[in-house]
Amino acid sequence: MKISNFSAIALSVALLAGAGSACAAGCLKGAVVGGVAGHYAGHHAVVGAIGGCVVGHQLAKKHAQEQAAAAKAQTQTAAN
Repeated sequence: MKISNFSAIALSVALLAGAGSACAAGCLKGAVVGGVAGHYAGHHAVVGAIGGCVVGHQLAKKHAQEQAAAAKAQTQTAAN
């Protein structure tokens, strides 16, 4: 059973890696963390990996927006 879970996680990571870097921001790290957590929470590694990918992507998107807002504020302050 352990080989099956490992295979599922490896396949998920491989598929996500091929998705492109623009879509994968935060997704790979979240998928790994979610897969491990899902494995220990009732052998649901694939579901955990998918959930981790979604959460990781959202957090990366939020972080990028915060950085863009800070850069914009710094640019406006420097222009004045």
